[in-house]
Amino acid sequence: MRILLVYPVFPKTFWSYEKILDLVNRKVLLPPLGLVTVAAILPQEWEFKLCDRNIRDVTEAEWEWADIVIFSAMIVQKDDLLAQIQEAKRRGKLVAVGGPYPTSVPQEVQNVGADYLILDEGEITLPMFVEAVQRGEKSGVFRATEKPDVTTTPIPRFDLLEFDAYDMMSVQFSRGCPFQCEFCDIIVLYGRKPRTKTPAQLLAELDYLYELGWRRGVFMVDDNFIGNKRNVKLLLHELKKWMAEHQYPFHFDTEASVDLAQDPELMELMVESGFKAVFLGIETPDEDSLQLTKKFQNTRSSLADAVHTIIKAGLRPMAGFIIGFDNEKTGAGSRIVRFAEQAAIPSTTFAMLQALPNTALWHRLNREGRLRANKDGNINQTTLMNFIPTRPLEEIAREYVEAFCDLYDPIKYLDRTYRCFLMLGGPSWTAPAKFPELVVLKALLIVIWRQGIKRETRWKFWHHLFGILKHNPKVFDHYLATCAHIEHFCEYRQIVRDQIEAQLSEYLAQGQEKPYVPPSSTPEAVASVAS
Repeated sequence: MRILLVYPVFPKTFWSYEKILDLVNRKVLLPPLGLVTVAAILPQEWEFKLCDRNIRDVTEAEWEWADIVIFSAMIVQKDDLLAQIQEAKRRGKLVAVGGPYPTSVPQEVQNVGADYLILDEGEITLPMFVEAVQRGEKSGVFRATEKPDVTTTPIPRFDLLEFDAYDMMSVQFSRGCPFQCEFCDIIVLYGRKPRTKTPAQLLAELDYLYELGWRRGVFMVDDNFIGNKRNVKLLLHELKKWMAEHQYPFHFDTEASVDLAQDPELMELMVESGFKAVFLGIETPDEDSLQLTKKFQNTRSSLADAVHTIIKAGLRPMAGFIIGFDNEKTGAGSRIVRFAEQAAIPSTTFAMLQALPNTALWHRLNREGRLRANKDGNINQTTLMNFIPTRPLEEIAREYVEAFCDLYDPIKYLDRTYRCFLMLGGPSWTAPAKFPELVVLKALLIVIWRQGIKRETRWKFWHHLFGILKHNPKVFDHYLATCAHIEHFCEYRQIVRDQIEAQLSEYLAQGQEKPYVPPSSTPEAVASVAS
């Protein structure tokens, strides 16, 4: 059986980093970990080819070669996924589809001709698919009623990837998150009980990457790496030893809840194991909104203090922010900007709230009749909200655009980055010195030319650069790499402005919806309560 694995195109997003990747001659930030894991679970006597359409198009020879084409996609890849399913069907191919987006909205891939729907988690549903194929069945829907034990997951087929095209590799230690954030689809897809691999499993994956010659960054793609703190500490004790034995060939980034700041041992283990950055779901500094959306873990202590604690431990924070929560007060965008400045967070994902399919938020808004017709939830930064908010959508959108552009003003970005790296701690070890690749040196010279000579940032750039060399020289390389990130956002903030304003103009031309007024807020309800 010949299997062609196809990963659809991502639109330009916070994470696409085109301008930064161009500097180092790479195409994509991260590989399709789901598809190379699928290839490892399927029978190994089958033949496999993989095409990541973020790198290149599928060739006619690959279409012709394939017996079955397998796609996996997230919701932001929806448009290209549906188009590529149709391309495969036009060539008479059997099509199998899985991943987060088809699992959440299976009818949409069925409507364009997908034959096999391999939904939920593949450790359970892929064997069902294999049995159906071996019986000669030409279609089927395969679902799981329980969550798999990920200690059975095999080492992904990293050998199928075009290594030179990626900036980082991906591995996964756990699935699931113990929290109950109303807007989050992770707990819908993977549950609230974090399931982890064994330390030996994850180290075997790193061994394979090492054998294949990988020597750059690795993203631990867990949606909450510290969801099971006991097991993650067991891993980190082993990873710390592995990294020392292999002379620190990788560095790691990951995602974690902000309660990481309350566990000094865990932060120390992460830093000593080679972790350099962590994405934190902060969402908003407005405590009322955090309470409403059930993100209680962010209300237990000062968020700014927590971020500073994480920085001082040695982890550069990235942060997710959202605007548009129910009952949010005017000025939420500027409050987010002030918080990012106060906490010294260099990079932030920032988007308008979306109701993703089957989340608690989606169900609540559906009951209240607030979901906008024909508007899918999409976590891209260039998308209007897909429901009727409690304040005018125009007001939220304009606040969002101004705040996004303010966050990525080049001078403000360099200032925040400088303040962050002055505080940033580091590991007790030092990786063996090695001469940087020529492409990295070239990228460094381009950044120096643009930020230190060509642009109005020139004074700030040199002042901050020498300040880091004087006060915290150990983080110098990491600091310069983070400065380079503004190369992406200088352009991307204009894309956000243009696309949001275009959508807003279309929305206003259709007649502005009135904001939603919760029943408990109506004059009649207030009078009833008062009586």
